[in-house]
Amino acid sequence: MSRTIVVVLHPHRGDARSAALEVCRTLDSDGIRPVMLETEYRALVAYTGVPDTEIQVVPDAELGCLAEGCELVMVLGGDGTILKAAERFHRSGVPIMGVNLGHVGFLAESEREDLAEAVHRASARDYIVEERMALDITVYDRDAVIHRTWALNEATIEKSEDCRMIDLVLGVDSRPVSSFGCDGVILATPTGSTAYGFSAGGPIVWPDVEALLMVPISAHALFAKPLVVSPAARLGVEFLPSAPGVGAVLWCDGRREIDVPPGARIEAARARTPVALARLNTSPFTDRLVAKFHLPVTGWRGPARNPQ
Repeated sequence: MSRTIVVVLHPHRGDARSAALEVCRTLDSDGIRPVMLETEYRALVAYTGVPDTEIQVVPDAELGCLAEGCELVMVLGGDGTILKAAERFHRSGVPIMGVNLGHVGFLAESEREDLAEAVHRASARDYIVEERMALDITVYDRDAVIHRTWALNEATIEKSEDCRMIDLVLGVDSRPVSSFGCDGVILATPTGSTAYGFSAGGPIVWPDVEALLMVPISAHALFAKPLVVSPAARLGVEFLPSAPGVGAVLWCDGRREIDVPPGARIEAARARTPVALARLNTSPFTDRLVAKFHLPVTGWRGPARNPQ
């Protein structure tokens, strides 16, 4: 049985298209069949013409069957493209390897200049697989479920564009914690702690720490600090009816938008299925944090590595 690796890209970005063609050629030379979803392949061909490398094309509707036979998903782009791939493939358990073509690229394992090495290591199965927590999110209206969704980084309840503020009540494990007017609140995983939660003043949580985060956004209250709770906890946010016309929306990983009716309750809990990320670098998360955010560390005189 031939080996297959799925290649995912943002086809409307020139750097992603050129990287995808390079990846497919390298995989083919390594004896691995590159696979692409039909919509992305058609967009690629529209820009570049038919590739000189044979690529297996699978209809988007057959994504489930595709995942069953492939060993890895290589994603070419920024964190947004990686999050999109995680949404598509997380239920399959197939590891996702990101190659950063964006700015920070916190979820990526390799940079554009190291693309060839990343592909060869993928071909040689020279990587480790790390499981990351995700969120299962449920939206209730008068105790009736009106929406179920998922997120790797965070679920964010925010005021709609035409509102100044929304009133929310926060709770943990079906018990109320506090209520206040605010711009919104972020429910995040440790993976998402370096994304929107970080921008809103939340703590950075190392990925091997199992916890859930609740980070208020511009809250008008004395007690509006970020909360870090057990991974077994169930986070709840209730959108209080207030002035007419006040609206709220739920964003998942900054990509999927859902209107939230007044009086609705949003609950987030640890997802049953984690996300498998293929890791090339085994250096500590501390080093990644310093490198990605360009943190100043001049003057550090501690040991170069942990004492044995």
